[in-house]
Amino acid sequence: MKAALPWVGAAAIALVLPHLFTGGFGLSLLCRMGIGVVFALSFNMLLGQGGMLDFGHAVFLGMGGFLAMHAMRLADAGWWLPTPLLPLMGALGGLIVAIPAGWIATRRDRTAFAMITLGLAELIVAVVLMFPHVFGGEEGLNGDRSGGPPVFGLDFGTQFQVFHLIAAWALVCAFLMWRFTRTPLGRLSNAVRDNSERVAFLGYDPARVRFLVFAMSGLFAGVAGGLQAINDEIVTSANIGSAASGSVLLMAFIGGVGTFWGPVLGAVLVTLLQVALGTVTDAWQLYSGLLFVAMVVWAPGGLSGILLAHAPIFRAGQGRRLIAGYAAMLPGSVAVLLGIVTLCETAFRLQAVRGGAPAIEQHVLGLPADPTELAPWIVGIVLILVGFLALRPASRSARGAWMEATAAAAAA
Repeated sequence: MKAALPWVGAAAIALVLPHLFTGGFGLSLLCRMGIGVVFALSFNMLLGQGGMLDFGHAVFLGMGGFLAMHAMRLADAGWWLPTPLLPLMGALGGLIVAIPAGWIATRRDRTAFAMITLGLAELIVAVVLMFPHVFGGEEGLNGDRSGGPPVFGLDFGTQFQVFHLIAAWALVCAFLMWRFTRTPLGRLSNAVRDNSERVAFLGYDPARVRFLVFAMSGLFAGVAGGLQAINDEIVTSANIGSAASGSVLLMAFIGGVGTFWGPVLGAVLVTLLQVALGTVTDAWQLYSGLLFVAMVVWAPGGLSGILLAHAPIFRAGQGRRLIAGYAAMLPGSVAVLLGIVTLCETAFRLQAVRGGAPAIEQHVLGLPADPTELAPWIVGIVLILVGFLALRPASRSARGAWMEATAAAAAA
């Protein structure tokens, strides 16, 4: 019952969320989060569970999406291919590509493996553009998700129905990937990650273990590609490009690769940055990059690592000891954040001015500001400096509160 509780809670959340976000934008955001969760968890099978850094993981997402889109077009032409089964075609597409790619890449590990995956990704992107009659060229392929046969009266023409389809597949895939971590192969992948030489001494082939995990990861990434094809009704070469591979890397590291559920948090946050923050500012990629750097430098365990570090303190009822220390850091943190936002927005506005936009029409944080002048740059730098000066004594107070709370939790 204890093991089943998180899955029951996740299913309940999936049922409630579409009733809270009833607008088209909200439902679209939830759908992309569901796809991102499956994609990030499939990547974590490689990096978090197997220690394999794949720089071309989006290849499996894109190829799964292309095969699912071809199946969707066949359904539009009259074939009996229900829309809920299209992610299975995506899984097949991801697996078909993962088997030969994994056979080559998993013969090596660590840096060599990462470089091989990068080269294979660039190769496959070039191949996709060379066969426009199969992959649609730069315009890609499109289809109609409601063209297939209805299932229980549902044609999946509305975003509300599509969200429930994506949520169901996300729950099933997440559960299967979690169960995979409990299998002998999943445990062996952890062993290969930690000490591949010792695994070889025990009589197992590390390359074979890496290959099997690589193939399974490609399969689940293909499912995410099939779901993306259903949601967007279009698949292009951008789905297999470096931007998509970098996005899943952000999801995994920001959420934390040390836990199973860390990439889920990362997928939700990065999708929110890409979709929601993208409606507020065009400089959202700057903020994603800064967040990634900040997490790697100051919180390498990701969001899940931060939560796990605080969990024993709150379980012991000592969380109140942290309130004063953390509150002391709030003013300095806000000042630094405002300074960073000011510099990022000013830099982006300067790029727009150099592209021909009038300088007098630019705004930073809702205020008119000419990015060609020194004033907005000085304001941003001063805010950051003031924030850091305020954080120095506050950080000592927070560190003391942390040590006190940790000692109290250990003694409880």
